[in-house]
Amino acid sequence: MDIKILHIDSNHPLLWNQLEQAGFINHADFTSTKQEIEAKIQDYQGIVIRSRFKIDKQFLDKATNLQFIARVGAGLESIDCDYAASKNIALIAAPEGNCNAVAEHTLGMILSLFNKLNIADSEIRSGEWNREKNRGHELDGKTVGIIGYGNMGKAFAKKLRGFDVEVLCYDIKENVGDANARQVSLQELQQKTDVLSLHIPWTPITDKMVNSDFINAFAKNIWIINTSRGKNIITADLVTAMQSGKVLGAGLDVLEYEKLSFENLFQNKNTPEAFQYLLDGRKVILTPHIAGWTYESHERLAQVIVDKIKALYGKK
Repeated sequence: MDIKILHIDSNHPLLWNQLEQAGFINHADFTSTKQEIEAKIQDYQGIVIRSRFKIDKQFLDKATNLQFIARVGAGLESIDCDYAASKNIALIAAPEGNCNAVAEHTLGMILSLFNKLNIADSEIRSGEWNREKNRGHELDGKTVGIIGYGNMGKAFAKKLRGFDVEVLCYDIKENVGDANARQVSLQELQQKTDVLSLHIPWTPITDKMVNSDFINAFAKNIWIINTSRGKNIITADLVTAMQSGKVLGAGLDVLEYEKLSFENLFQNKNTPEAFQYLLDGRKVILTPHIAGWTYESHERLAQVIVDKIKALYGKK
């Protein structure tokens, strides 16, 4: 049986080429609406997507011959996973593909915040030379708390091995700690952490998890880094904590205001007050959801997806 795959987002060309070489039939449609894709999805056994639109119950009901959904990325939150599983549709993701990129970006954000690199650079360009005002902090001697110890969290902990830091991790799964991070309760993590890094998916459990009560449960004033999903943090509560000094600084690669596709930022004439604070804040580093978006991860993500699709059909 011929396996026809519909690609609805562009990816590294090796994905298309290697699938073709393995005998799969590739079709591309990067422009049709979700409704137009639904009208023809019954003709395909596989679909490859990044984040263009949500694959929901309505879409899956139209996909009567679908055997797999491959998302070229880490998370599957844009897919109704339970309903897909009920239809025996295999779900493929590639968190292994960009975990190193996320880990490096996370570390870069921390070091930039600690050493005020964004502020100092901006001031120099404006003709200011402020040494004392830009005195920084050292990461050595700090405790780094990681929430979510899967591929991303583990990769980040590995990057910290060159620093004299204590690394703690908290995860809803048991026995995930390793030589790079000691697994602890959430309470212990909140008691000891200086730098908090989020590496969790966006689920009903993690949605708006970082709120005022959560932040105030930390014994110390902390730095927060979020390279996971924007809606895991209530921005207004984060801002309140920054204004009080409870949060010393934040590195945010993701924002509560992002659209589901991650390709655009919600903006209108009435910019949310909390978001404006982030835009104006000098203790904040913002990046446009690029932590896992390197040239190397672009290729690696594609390769992981190819390998998993081939494995699904017993192809080498």
